[in-house]
Amino acid sequence: MRPNESTFQPSRASSSIFVSNASGTRYLFKNNHDLFFSRIFSVTLLSPKTFLIATLFICSIVSLATGSSWATAASIGVALVGVGAGLGIPIGYTGGAIISGAYFGDKMSPLSDTTNLAPAVSGAKLYDHIQAMISTTGPSYLITIAVFAFLSFTVDLSGNYDSTRVDAIRAALESAQNIHPLLLLPPLIVIGSAVLKVPAVPGMMLGIVSGVLCGSLMQDGVSLSAMMDAAQYGYEGAIDPAVSGTEIAELVSGLLPRGGLQSMMWTISLSWFAIGFGGILEAIGYLHVILEAAVKVLHRTGNLIAAVVLSCLAINLLVGDQYLAIVLPGRLFKPAFEKAGLAPRMLSRTLEDAGTLTSPLIPWNACGAYMAGTLGIATVTFAPWAVLNWVNPIVAIFFGYLGIKIFYVKDEAK
Repeated sequence: MRPNESTFQPSRASSSIFVSNASGTRYLFKNNHDLFFSRIFSVTLLSPKTFLIATLFICSIVSLATGSSWATAASIGVALVGVGAGLGIPIGYTGGAIISGAYFGDKMSPLSDTTNLAPAVSGAKLYDHIQAMISTTGPSYLITIAVFAFLSFTVDLSGNYDSTRVDAIRAALESAQNIHPLLLLPPLIVIGSAVLKVPAVPGMMLGIVSGVLCGSLMQDGVSLSAMMDAAQYGYEGAIDPAVSGTEIAELVSGLLPRGGLQSMMWTISLSWFAIGFGGILEAIGYLHVILEAAVKVLHRTGNLIAAVVLSCLAINLLVGDQYLAIVLPGRLFKPAFEKAGLAPRMLSRTLEDAGTLTSPLIPWNACGAYMAGTLGIATVTFAPWAVLNWVNPIVAIFFGYLGIKIFYVKDEAK
């Protein structure tokens, strides 16, 4: 059963976090070998002038396929940080492009937990919710593309670009595992499952099973026991300095060994504490008093949308958890949206525009802490360049006051 207004409780949120993270991690690190092909592909084709746009698109596609910004950052995102370093791209730009792409896919994918949570809280249908999000996320994504295109063609990176370094990184990656196009099969299966609207858990299980089979058949000497160890503790491997030199060997060796369920326990525990803290604040009424006072004085559509955006941001800042940033404002503003005659998908869209997207911009939020730890980039370094994450809430407020793409119950009944 999906959470809804009457049944959702913080304990359910913690369970959903654990299941989501655990299933995503199992998929990611049982399929670790599959990621080498995409890493080499990116090193081969990317240049300083195309890197940021390509990074945005690649992370968007991977996140749409998996429904997880966390899995995207921990897989192709980590690889792209290394590639960006080899190309001489400022690390803040790289991190911003990764976060923007990862959260675009996470927000729009039917496999994503937040994409299912927001309509469940507001009473909207899943695909009505996704359709409504296109109205604000689409323009925000175009703005993001324009910003990264501007950065790509106005910032002089020629002095930092070293083609021999890129070739050395590629050679080091090729020496780590056997590379074959068939290793793209598991992610293609997951993408196909999403297109065919296969439920999230069976779709991810298909990816896991195909990843295990590909690892067993394509990689020499990789046992099922080794795959289970990688799923639990992360991939472990080192590059021989004789292949590409000591400096590149150390760079790539530091890039690859990571992941596993155990590496995420700190972030998961942070989420549990955040949910517990938020549950206490909700139970004693602090959050309700603040938000209900705001609801009473709001009548205009633009004011309602702006209030939801600011409330989601406040919960992310105060509680540090994106799930509560969706659930609490969703519960409290639902009657106000109904009174204004707004369709449920208006509330669910706004909850995601702010609750989901602002979470990685806050260092002490579980999402911000995870992204910083996984990518190795401080939150304050990538946050200014995570363009989609701060432009989308602004676009949502702007559209609300101008009356653009506002959906009413009376219109949907026709």
